[in-house]
Amino acid sequence: MSADQEVLFYEMPGHEGNLGVITLNRPQVLNSLNPAMIHAMYGNLQRWAIDNSIKAVVIRAAEGRAFCAGGDLRMTYEYHQANKEAVLAFFRDEYQLNRLIFHYPKPYIALLDGITMGGGVGISIHGSHRVATDRLLFAMPETGIGFFPDVGGSYFLPRLPGYSGFYLGLMGTRLISDDCVALGIAQNKIASDSLQGLIEALAQCSFGNKPRETVTEIIAPFAVSTKSSTLLQQQSEIDECFSKLTMEEIVNALAVSSSPLCEEAALMSAKKSPTSLKVSLSALQRGKDLDFDACMRQEFRLAQHFIMGHDFREGIRAVIIDKDQTPHWQPSSLADVTDQQVEKYFSPLSAELI
Repeated sequence: MSADQEVLFYEMPGHEGNLGVITLNRPQVLNSLNPAMIHAMYGNLQRWAIDNSIKAVVIRAAEGRAFCAGGDLRMTYEYHQANKEAVLAFFRDEYQLNRLIFHYPKPYIALLDGITMGGGVGISIHGSHRVATDRLLFAMPETGIGFFPDVGGSYFLPRLPGYSGFYLGLMGTRLISDDCVALGIAQNKIASDSLQGLIEALAQCSFGNKPRETVTEIIAPFAVSTKSSTLLQQQSEIDECFSKLTMEEIVNALAVSSSPLCEEAALMSAKKSPTSLKVSLSALQRGKDLDFDACMRQEFRLAQHFIMGHDFREGIRAVIIDKDQTPHWQPSSLADVTDQQVEKYFSPLSAELI
């Protein structure tokens, strides 16, 4: 399938301006992103940003199980074997796309219907509007494959309520739509069968001089009520454990907690890459005080160091390639990952993200 079939672009006629509609179209691989898709999206978004006939952008997925499950990890593994520079180029292009979306001058509405993880989060959460359906399954699972919560994770996760973002980024916990709305990951929840009606309403309405506020008003009648968030109900337990300054302190706090959530997190933490956990914690702590562009420069540094290391390739092998679910991390324990090793992941590059 060629790139123009893997991601589709359509200018939907509308009242006082058209909608630029992006449709992710690789349902057989959960719409995972490859370089051609990223390049095509970047080019079209740039063109639509300065096209006065386009009043807003909507991104959705072809019918299937996922909005976007992330970057194409099998492709990344194969690239890694042949040419690590190709992997680095993929992340550079992906992060530049994330940055374009964050600074986009027009409303950017992501319709999150189905699995939304990793790179799929990066092409949605940084836009002006995120609309969830009851099929949404959200996660940032990178520490489980020897990586870190990237695509702007070091920016948006520390800004979620309390330390919930630290919990989500370190543990890779999966959330449903009600929790996502409660945390502000999505602003609204609507029924899956209302998506086309919402797109048509966006096209048919004039945005006037306040396009973002108008989009919010158009979405509101489609919204359905959400149930109380089970995650927010456990906010105090999350904050107690994940506000600690080191991974060792977090793991110790989880081990002595009587909370079922923390007990499960203790078991989960033992399966994650120790290097990923320590570097990710430091990235989230630093990201809390950085602006978005600084976070993306930091993440590009981290990505290069992870690409050159052991655990990222090993994590993909265990989870995606061989599927034995038994990664052999190096180092294999938190105690063996030194502060000096962590700091090296943040060291400047000869060619930074610009």
